[in-house]
Amino acid sequence: MKFVDEAIIKVEAGDGGNGCVSFRREKYIPKGGPDGGDGGDGGHVILVGDEGLNTLVDFRHKRLHRAERGQNGMSRQMYGRKGATLYVRVPVGTRVRDLDTDEVIGEILEEGQEMLVARGGKHGLGNIHFKSSTNRAPRQATSGTAGEKRNLGLELIVLADVGLLGMPNAGKSSLIARMSHARPKVADYPFTTLYPNLGVVNMGQGRSFVIADIPGVIAGASEGAGLGLQFLKHLSRTRLVLHLVDIAPLDENIDPADEVRQLIAEIEKYGGDLAGRERWLVLTKKDLLLDEELEERKARLLEELHWQGPVFAISSVTGEGVDELAQALMQRLDALASKEDPAADEDEKEPYDPTRS
Repeated sequence: MKFVDEAIIKVEAGDGGNGCVSFRREKYIPKGGPDGGDGGDGGHVILVGDEGLNTLVDFRHKRLHRAERGQNGMSRQMYGRKGATLYVRVPVGTRVRDLDTDEVIGEILEEGQEMLVARGGKHGLGNIHFKSSTNRAPRQATSGTAGEKRNLGLELIVLADVGLLGMPNAGKSSLIARMSHARPKVADYPFTTLYPNLGVVNMGQGRSFVIADIPGVIAGASEGAGLGLQFLKHLSRTRLVLHLVDIAPLDENIDPADEVRQLIAEIEKYGGDLAGRERWLVLTKKDLLLDEELEERKARLLEELHWQGPVFAISSVTGEGVDELAQALMQRLDALASKEDPAADEDEKEPYDPTRS
């Protein structure tokens, strides 16, 4: 199925039904009073989170979503039926924006979570409500109000604990394939990843975390080069980012330190808090270098970048260093979860050591 992470739809809640003007007419009752009933309320439009969906592609084909109108009131004091509420299922992780006001209405982050995006109109009143001692034959009724209409922008942002960031061919797809059961396309040419991939890393004993791989970012992406920056939003909900660097590029003219600086510059142009997100440096393809050469290149890279954070060297082909990276990630995610949950027992968790590799 094609991955689509943005869509524009129009939602229309149902109008309220009109009230009825009617008078009681029965044999042997020559002076029956008013008996016009009320209309029914219009149906709402509600978005519902569905974990079974992972793309917004369906909304490219169906853009209008209209709830049912309330039924008009009828004689004999019969009220109109309420319009049925329209439930529109969206993927978990969908952000909803009102395009007319540019207001973010909210986000769907859980299975079954509901969000009211268009309220149905109120019912009109029948003439039975206007009867009085001085007006025994009222001929007025009210019309139902119109339901809300909105132009909405849906934006799917994948839910992941760890995000992979790097230039094309840095080894992101290979790493997520090695660490999880995800099977993204892996090839020896750039931009093999054209849309985000998610993988669940199982650490045993019911412990796991979700890792996200997005298409590579190149210099000039903020001006539209490559695939641009459109997929960086998928890292906005991650707790930390792995910055993958090819430590053994085939082209000798490529400087890994320059690639890191270029990518950081593009992230800063993107804006938001992504540039300040916790980021680890992961040196990939270590199997292509001898140990001495690897240590030399690693030391030179860290010196040029003035890097102070955690550093890991891995090979997705041989698996060397991957398990250690996964263990460190799980440990760090547990520590971050403990900070978010003050009730968590800190004594049961080992202290996080960023130098462990």
